Amino acid sequence: MRPIPDFAIASQKVLTLEGEKPAAILIKGEKILDVVSIENIPENCPTEEMGNNMIMPGLVDAHVHINEPGRTDWEGFETATKAAAAGGITTIVDMPLNCIPVTTTVDALNQKIIATKDQLWIDCGFYGGLIPDNIQDLESLADAGVLGFKAFLSPSGIDEFPNISEKHLREALHILAKKGIPVLVHAELENGATSSEENKTYKYFQESRPKSWENNAIKLLIQLCREFNVHIHIVHLSSADILPEIAQTRKDGFPLTVETCPHYLHFSSERISDGDTRFKCAPPIWNGENRENLWAGLEEGIINFITSDHSPCTPELKNLEAGNFEKAWGGISS
Repeated sequence: MRPIPDFAIASQKVLTLEGEKPAAILIKGEKILDVVSIENIPENCPTEEMGNNMIMPGLVDAHVHINEPGRTDWEGFETATKAAAAGGITTIVDMPLNCIPVTTTVDALNQKIIATKDQLWIDCGFYGGLIPDNIQDLESLADAGVLGFKAFLSPSGIDEFPNISEKHLREALHILAKKGIPVLVHAELENGATSSEENKTYKYFQESRPKSWENNAIKLLIQLCREFNVHIHIVHLSSADILPEIAQTRKDGFPLTVETCPHYLHFSSERISDGDTRFKCAPPIWNGENRENLWAGLEEGIINFITSDHSPCTPELKNLEAGNFEKAWGGISS
């Protein structure tokens, strides 16, 4: 016997796999039973009419920095998940580095899970961290349920979360090849870049972290993806220059995926005022032409999806009054 819904929500605009159409969502308890035409709402089923308001699936944000436990003055699970819910996001995945302790052991993961008690307004998953001295913890973290491992090829800005070398990454890929979960990499390789610009200008920040850092890091990751045939995921892609190499790697059948973020798709460096450290993020935001090329990569399916890279901090850490890009915390709060 077919379950009887508790109620229905109907709208002239419901987004389904077949596109936008008038429909009703039948709900029982906390489960969606079915999506049906408005004419097929069961008789006597209480129905909430939404008119022309759009009903769509909840969004998944797979790259969020929540900072709890340890840095709740930056943000914690309650406010982060409330804000996400208000924005239509129903699942987030929390990064392992801005909390104390960093999520590089099973014990640290358990502390984070305990910190979520009675605070989550939406679903939340977790990544484990990959740092030089926790190679021996990777299998146990994977078995404990982390959804992937985050690593940096350049300093993360968090002392307890140092970046890894190519050697460390190779060791990790040998282990994680058996687990079938992705390695997520902040793709910048430092090469000692400097800038002659004054440190309040955005050009200074761009020159201090040139596109070559990201392009060269991604070339290394492509090489390793081809060598190990392990799922490598490039986080927050900023440089559109490398899109052809990414496309070719995937065309050749290797498990390389990539995300970009709203700030790279919306802003352009020409519009960023000197001293406006709200826009400091790594990798940097580039010009309008680069932005349009990222949009093209997204439309063509080279970029797999969008994440927020939500990275809040206290106003003081953004160095807003001085406007010093060198000293300001890097990260955009979405």
